[in-house]
Amino acid sequence: MKIIVIDYGSGNLRSAARAVETAANSVTRNSNVKVSSEVVDLKEADRIILPGQGSFGDCMNGLAALEGMLECLEVAVIQRGIPFMGICVGMQLMAAKGLEHGERSGLGWFPGSVGRLQPSDNTLKIPHMGWNDLTFHRTHPVFSGLPKSPHMYFVHSYAYTANDHDEIIAHADYGGLISAAIGRDNLIGVQFHPDKSQEQGLKVLANFVVWQP
Repeated sequence: MKIIVIDYGSGNLRSAARAVETAANSVTRNSNVKVSSEVVDLKEADRIILPGQGSFGDCMNGLAALEGMLECLEVAVIQRGIPFMGICVGMQLMAAKGLEHGERSGLGWFPGSVGRLQPSDNTLKIPHMGWNDLTFHRTHPVFSGLPKSPHMYFVHSYAYTANDHDEIIAHADYGGLISAAIGRDNLIGVQFHPDKSQEQGLKVLANFVVWQP
């Protein structure tokens, strides 16, 4: 099994890749985790992971700067149905648009938008940084075997707002509901950082490795 972690200059890739490798080794003996910015690797991938750190526009620009990457992602993920996970800003890039520093188009795989967090409690700081419980709206194989309200680690100032409630798998509460996980078909996105969420985060990654959409 070839698992590609896309390198598009967003940072934090090595931490994510190490966590994916640890998780993969716990559920399969035949996995190869590779950090890559090359389209040729994406074409051979059995799983694709898009981490993200930074602003929506900068991350989208970094992805678009890789020759053929956007087109190859569309073919691999949308046309061929390769299981895909977006993490943090990587999840946000799956949206139709982001509103950070002006409006910018995303990958368009989910019709919603990404806007700045506006907690109802003005004592809550932005960015939302630290541990928060998930509340599930529906079951999903990537979250199987977890506690009812698993504790995950977040670092973000912007969040995804869904057009369709059915897109939401789980939310967190930070002065209002935050889309913590979204999904459909072969697509899964998580706003939290599985690689920083200890045992429960590794369980999410391990479930993704063996997920058969």
